[in-house]
Amino acid sequence: MGITVESPVERPERTGLRRKALAYVALTKPRVMELLLVTTIPVMILAADGLPNLWLVIATVVGGALSAGSAAAFNMYIDRDIDAVMKRTKNRPLVTGEVTPREGLVFAWILGVVSTVWLALTTNLLAAGLSVAAILFYVFVYTLWLKRRTAQNIIWGGIAGCFPVLIGWSAVTDGLSWAPFILFAVVFLWTPPHYWPLSMKYRDDYKQVGVPMLGVVRGRAAVGLQVILYAWATVVCSLLLVPVAHMGVVYTIGALAAGGWFVYETHRLYHLAIRHEDVSPMRVFHGSITYLSILFLAVAIDPLMPF
Repeated sequence: MGITVESPVERPERTGLRRKALAYVALTKPRVMELLLVTTIPVMILAADGLPNLWLVIATVVGGALSAGSAAAFNMYIDRDIDAVMKRTKNRPLVTGEVTPREGLVFAWILGVVSTVWLALTTNLLAAGLSVAAILFYVFVYTLWLKRRTAQNIIWGGIAGCFPVLIGWSAVTDGLSWAPFILFAVVFLWTPPHYWPLSMKYRDDYKQVGVPMLGVVRGRAAVGLQVILYAWATVVCSLLLVPVAHMGVVYTIGALAAGGWFVYETHRLYHLAIRHEDVSPMRVFHGSITYLSILFLAVAIDPLMPF
């Protein structure tokens, strides 16, 4: 059942142009967008087996950013009722009234259409089609269907965040192969141990609005165990890229070192939880971002090495 809230607070005076622009930027969830783009450029380097055409990289990054921004804006439009209740999201533009629901919806549609046309014209139809699929999956499968119905929401909803890997590869090759699908699987498996610690941190928020995140429906120890299992699966999957894409020393060492550290942090979280001590879930949350960044940095560097 949705949450009924009052209409956004009336703005006593016209929002300044700069403030309005920043509000629109906030609708795109720029920090999430940055993380998605971190996975795009390294994959393009791997696909090209070296440095790809600079214009192609810029075009793909711009198109990917617009696409991710569109999905985020649709998400904020749909979730504005619960965003108004949760402490973590109460300052989002559609809640504060800096952007009206109509403006937010129009903005989301414009970004979606522009990103699709842009990628079709500057890269290829496959990349554009994958971009559309990512938006549709995030909006309809995750936001409208799964998020408020099941604790499995992040597992399957996270698929939307895996698409930049396929988009980056297809922009370079106009096709797909096993290597991008392995990295797709890495991001898919990484998403639960990345997001579930956040659901532990904001458990009361999600519980208040009836969103059944795993941190709400299960205890800390159970969540910690699931985080460990998915972290291990992520690291193991990342190592599959070594034989499939013929990765070298840089990637192998990077995947093992960063993966070992990531797994250690998840075990630490679990052991603190089962001993009923104070846990620091955000340490794992931020650590997961560092892990993924290191892994994809290794993906980018490895093809450029002479050995």
